[in-house]
Amino acid sequence: MAPPFEAVIFDLDGTLADTLDDIADATNAALRASGQPEHPRDRYKLFVGAGVENLARAALPPDRMDLVADVVRGFREHYSAHIVDRSRPFPEIPAALDALVARGIRMAVLSNKVDALTKRIVGVCFSKWPIDPVFGERAGVPKKPDPAAALEIARHWGRDPSRIAFVGDTGIDMRTSVNAGMRGIGVLWGFRPREELEAEGAWRIVATPAELVEVLTGATVGRH
Repeated sequence: MAPPFEAVIFDLDGTLADTLDDIADATNAALRASGQPEHPRDRYKLFVGAGVENLARAALPPDRMDLVADVVRGFREHYSAHIVDRSRPFPEIPAALDALVARGIRMAVLSNKVDALTKRIVGVCFSKWPIDPVFGERAGVPKKPDPAAALEIARHWGRDPSRIAFVGDTGIDMRTSVNAGMRGIGVLWGFRPREELEAEGAWRIVATPAELVEVLTGATVGRH
């Protein structure tokens, strides 16, 4: 029996990779350099997902938006040097990717992280798997939840968007799936709660990578 989906587009941060420690470290370093208060790691779960400028705005006090450019610059300097110090695939993700490859499901990554940094993380953490294309934020291409990049991937594959799953951990990802005419699958091991995923149009919500494979393939995968 053919799998329910021919292809899947993954978000990166909070979906495939646990990158929160490195993001928090870089943002706190930039805030510290600007003389602004830092935040605990888990607070950054609320800040990420919409690009570095929005991350800086969320992390700064409301009356210090004049420092956004400084924090963005400091973040990029620190993060580019420490991007995979502590980032790693979430548990069970390697086994899930193996299962998808075995079923012939094509895979891509679409992130709102800067394109070069997105490619670096995927290259370090996920080079074993045939993930192509890998796109982050690119000049001239609107960020998620605009569907432009997701639809570009569909055209690259020659696949109908309705046969593609969009997997992510934020409301932005679910809105992207709706805007692109894809099925949005929200994951609960990432940075946002079920309520946000449901409110933004998730088609399904899964609690583990093994459950994600079942939804994508119609098969049962063992946990490793």
